[in-house]
Amino acid sequence: MKPPLLEFDKVTLLRARRRRILDAVSLKIPEGQNVAILGPNGAGKSSLIKLIIREYYPLAQDGGSFKIWGQGSWDVFSLRSLLGIVSNDLQYACNRGITGREMVLSGFFSSIGLFKERLTPAMKRKTAQVIEFLEIGHLQDRAMDHMSSGEARRFLIARALVHDPKALVLDEPTNSLDLHALFKFRDTLRKIAKSGTSIILVTHNLSDIIPEINRVILMKRGRIYKDGPKASVLTGRNITQLFGASVEIITKGGYYYSLLLS
Repeated sequence: MKPPLLEFDKVTLLRARRRRILDAVSLKIPEGQNVAILGPNGAGKSSLIKLIIREYYPLAQDGGSFKIWGQGSWDVFSLRSLLGIVSNDLQYACNRGITGREMVLSGFFSSIGLFKERLTPAMKRKTAQVIEFLEIGHLQDRAMDHMSSGEARRFLIARALVHDPKALVLDEPTNSLDLHALFKFRDTLRKIAKSGTSIILVTHNLSDIIPEINRVILMKRGRIYKDGPKASVLTGRNITQLFGASVEIITKGGYYYSLLLS
């Protein structure tokens, strides 16, 4: 059997003043599964992602383990060719005067923009393929700092896809997107999921969860609160307890929405 994409066993993360950000989290995500991690601000969702991409490291303790594809240690550059990452921090860092095409090409070098790197014909072909797949060719010569948030987000996704990663990890990807950009983003994400790339989506918005995601993990105060099939987890009772606001859940077109009750 293939090892799971992610396997956390009683993982604890301490940050400033030894405050527990994650508290004995156990979690397993098989390769090929599309998953949403949902929770309020401060639940530990983004810290979980930073553990995955090795920006943070868990507390070393007996009985705890953290593996990616069965390995406890990774070269960061090798790992990032298998996991495509899109985050608001990355978008902020990429907001500069380089073209969208240059941004996508820079994914081959884990850089932001191109310097003296040698571009091969294969890199150029792959970049063109990804840009065509995401339908952003009309924007590729525009500078990143002259794009809307939604346009720039799609180029960051393209940058993440040039290595044909096994999974795409998105941390609060719809922040700052207007309604039109949100719809375009959802369409892009659905297309990627249907192509066979796993999606790990971290969000506090119920409506970000595309129909292709079939498992939802709820996080609260650094712990896993609920974990299971989407229909059984996204209930009015669970979401009310998660966010501390009385809501009703409605579904339409495969999406879930929360309606605040008075």
